[in-house]
Amino acid sequence: MRPLHAWTCVVAMPVLLLALAACAKHGDVAADAGATAAEAAVASPEGAFLAYEHDVQVQLEAAQIAPRIQQVAQACQSAKFGDCAVLQVDQRSGEQPSGEVKVRIAPEGTEPLITLAGEGGKLQSRNTRAEDLAQAVADTALTKARLEKEHARLLSYQDRKDLKIEDLMTITARLSEIEAGVEQANKDAAQQRRRIDTQLVTMHFDTTSGQRSRSEIGEALSESGSILSTSVAFLIRAVAALLPVAVLALIAAWGVRAWWRRRRRKLPPNL
Repeated sequence: MRPLHAWTCVVAMPVLLLALAACAKHGDVAADAGATAAEAAVASPEGAFLAYEHDVQVQLEAAQIAPRIQQVAQACQSAKFGDCAVLQVDQRSGEQPSGEVKVRIAPEGTEPLITLAGEGGKLQSRNTRAEDLAQAVADTALTKARLEKEHARLLSYQDRKDLKIEDLMTITARLSEIEAGVEQANKDAAQQRRRIDTQLVTMHFDTTSGQRSRSEIGEALSESGSILSTSVAFLIRAVAALLPVAVLALIAAWGVRAWWRRRRRKLPPNL
């Protein structure tokens, strides 16, 4: 007959496995919900005219910085996370390599791209801000509507038979100005729409604090020789500059001492 605790383990094992599976499933659901919430947090609400910008500071090992910059730029150019345009790639080598990648990307690709940038490293800081373009969009639309209305009115005047040549030339010149204004309004509207529909993400890459400290110590040690030689050179120049003055001072002191001895010999003994 089996011991009671053995039967207890047999019965409890499936329950434990089911509980672990439920916890894992709950964790996955929570992670998905967290990711969805993060994406929703930076997505412009429907009907809003918000232009989002993100500044991200990422710390990586020195050997990872250059490949990661290329990886992030390539992911953007290949539209791995949605429509994306690379605006700037800056890479600096040396003992403390660093770099920067600036992109404009569709909102749903912002979080995956930032995750890729910080993979295997440390997300040191992140700043997200939004500019409300509602007033600018309204002003652009109003300007365009006003110009188009004036353009239509001038076209109706232009068709009149009794119109003088001078008036016709004035109307033609004004129509050209209005058409240029409408074109500029269309460009402004397109730029505003682009800023609303996409997000500007700037990712700064730096080495870890430990590597920076080691690099600074190594740099100080490498510069110690030049600092020592500079100091010795300064002392040599100082000695060379002061040597003539010291010689003249010794000669003057010797002359004064000799004059004083001669003067004392000439004085009467009772003095």
